[in-house]
Amino acid sequence: MEVRHLELLRELRDRGTLGAVAEATFRTPSALSQQLRSAEREFGVRLTEPASRGLRLTWAGELLADGADDVLGAITALQARLDAGRGEPSGVVRIGTLPSAGAALLPGVLSRLADTLIEIDLIDFDLAEADYASRTADVDLVIGHSLIADVPVGAERVFSRVIAREPIDIAVPTAHPLAARTMLEPAEVVGESWIAVPEGFPFDTVLQAIETSCGERADRIVRIRDNRLVEALVGQGLGIAMLPRFSTPPSDAYRLIPLAGVHAVRSIVALARPDRVERLAVRTVLNLLAEEGQALSG
Repeated sequence: MEVRHLELLRELRDRGTLGAVAEATFRTPSALSQQLRSAEREFGVRLTEPASRGLRLTWAGELLADGADDVLGAITALQARLDAGRGEPSGVVRIGTLPSAGAALLPGVLSRLADTLIEIDLIDFDLAEADYASRTADVDLVIGHSLIADVPVGAERVFSRVIAREPIDIAVPTAHPLAARTMLEPAEVVGESWIAVPEGFPFDTVLQAIETSCGERADRIVRIRDNRLVEALVGQGLGIAMLPRFSTPPSDAYRLIPLAGVHAVRSIVALARPDRVERLAVRTVLNLLAEEGQALSG
């Protein structure tokens, strides 16, 4: 049983098409097709079958793809023991992060890693909640979030760990009549003009809860992803919005006010393929993220 065959089946399970696997692994679809045929000869069973998108795994392919997590996890755990015996953790750890969570957590982590043998390769992305798990195929750790659960939607099959809990506050312009309040209720904000996030993004679940609580539809004047742009629009008095408490910089142009009456706390979660968490360097970074998150949450 060749590990490379198990890796290919897992990639196909997670990425969906041979083309996507080829792009991510810098190989050609024809080379991957040849490897699939070689794997079928080795296992003596069909591993894929035609589907509308090209190929899908058979029951045997699914079985082996799922088993790849265990096999690769055991190999990586053995490597981690070897690394521990040789001394301190080392190597490159790739992190993909939600920008606002990264802003709150990563400065401290990177500072603490400055004199170690661990190197961080960092990318940022802002995604719908259901898309975070799929990015674990590309990096060692994904930092995502959810406002409805400790495990983001779609991440049930990957490793997950809550590293911080952060309140989501209402951002209002400094000159707004609500700016003097110390707490806001859903009925006080549902009728405002909202600078909202795209559908499927976690913050939208809070606005939906406000609408449900009041039985009234909120006026979303725009939907945008970037929190810095949200801050600028709120600061100009164009509407109100939701912003995370710990990672939003203070400003004279707006105020952050806690929201009562609906759940408005996000879980910031680290996600990973199970085998990658076994790497000593990855576990070291994960633990540092958790320590930084605990310090933020108080």
